[in-house]
Amino acid sequence: MAAPMSADRFINALRNEGLTVVEVGAWRTHNRNHKGPWGPVHGVMIHHTVTRGTAYTVELCRDGYSALPGPLCHGVIAKDGRVHLVGYGRANHAGAGDSDVLAAVIAEKRLPPDNETDTDGNRYFYGFECENLGDGEDPWPAVQLDAIARVSAAICRFHRWTARSVIGHREWQPGKVDPRGFTMDAMRGRIAERLKQ
Repeated sequence: MAAPMSADRFINALRNEGLTVVEVGAWRTHNRNHKGPWGPVHGVMIHHTVTRGTAYTVELCRDGYSALPGPLCHGVIAKDGRVHLVGYGRANHAGAGDSDVLAAVIAEKRLPPDNETDTDGNRYFYGFECENLGDGEDPWPAVQLDAIARVSAAICRFHRWTARSVIGHREWQPGKVDPRGFTMDAMRGRIAERLKQ
């Protein structure tokens, strides 16, 4: 169990991990906290956007749309590896997921199948949207995969979590497929390697 880090500590953790960070508007105070609490935080959730074009993707993730107001994540990881911070606090990214998965994340154990939607994930996870069409064909540039690992490692390093605290949306909520194009086990391996540094 951990309280979310402050916005300043968050951006510093990302920069200290060697990331290029782009601040989008008043990201520090752009959140959905009026809809419920954010925290305690237990992990990091990775998504893909099903969009093309960084400017459009960042705008969508910051503002959301009529059925799902923004922010839709805390940061957008672009194809070029830059991390665009669009919000901080509660964000509309995780939705309802499986309490057994959350328990496994907290215990840093192997994840069980996600077969329930009984728990509010927006409260418990840092969320990152990664610019990709999510069709299994749109490439994941090496610099982008590296940035996903660095973002995750930065947060895990701060909270003294292992790579098992990082999950994909598809591991949390039944019916979700993101991120598609790499396996979360492989990504957790990369994160674990970074955490040794």
